[in-house]
Amino acid sequence: MDHLRFNVTDAVPNHRRGGELRVTLSPKTVGSTSGFGGVLWLSPGEFVTEHYHPYSEEFLHVITGTMEMSLDGQPVRVGAGDALLVPIGVRHRLVNVGDQQAMVVFHLAPLAPRPDLGHVDTEQPIAATSEHPDVGTVR
Repeated sequence: MDHLRFNVTDAVPNHRRGGELRVTLSPKTVGSTSGFGGVLWLSPGEFVTEHYHPYSEEFLHVITGTMEMSLDGQPVRVGAGDALLVPIGVRHRLVNVGDQQAMVVFHLAPLAPRPDLGHVDTEQPIAATSEHPDVGTVR
């Protein structure tokens, strides 16, 4: 069953929308068929640019830090131990408003028909890249 296990250090960091996002469980990494997930780290003041998912819900579990998630422009403060659901089609932007590094575990489901359809940017991405985090690029 080792083919179903994937270590975060084997995932290539994705900085496209901000922070350091690493997809650990995905169709590319472990052959998942219903969704994908991973880990996101944000330094104090760092943010993930606004976007939405036309096909997927996003589940966030805050491990460390204090953040503010904007959902269709409405702020929601979340901290360690909090979980948050981002419904399909809701614009969202995540900011680390605390004074320590924040860590979030995330999962999106169901999968979009193609990786390039999974995210729609409503704010200019931070880093230009062709990689889509849901693909799960492996080192």
